[in-house]
Amino acid sequence: MSFLSSMNISASGLTAQKQRLDIIAENITNINTTRTEGGGPYQRKMVVFQPIDQQDFKSVLSRTARENNQKGGVQITELVEDTREFKSVYDPDHPDANADGYVMMPNVDLIKETVDSMSATRSYDANITAFNAIKMMATKALEIGR
Repeated sequence: MSFLSSMNISASGLTAQKQRLDIIAENITNINTTRTEGGGPYQRKMVVFQPIDQQDFKSVLSRTARENNQKGGVQITELVEDTREFKSVYDPDHPDANADGYVMMPNVDLIKETVDSMSATRSYDANITAFNAIKMMATKALEIGR
């Protein structure tokens, strides 16, 4: 595996985790949004990751032994909405309250979003560490060649 393809794999992870953090920030921002353009409260969004080169380990290993242009990494393939029920909160003074005084609130849980953002941040940091390690190995290889 070449240094550049290794860097591309780490870069794809960085991009995917950044997009994941953007969606988490959007969810947190809309935690109290009871009215959207589509009608109803805001619905939590989630990202779906997929490997860029989705094959089993054996075929990737045999191909890598033959070739030196391995693809890899991760990408976001779709953005899905959480299908969990909305929260019903009693607030008769709210402009979006129904006849019984209940307001349908978004299905966004701040604790879950916080944990997801911590996970995405750790993954982002791990990709930066891998990227820097690859960069350092390339630099050392160039120093050996002097």
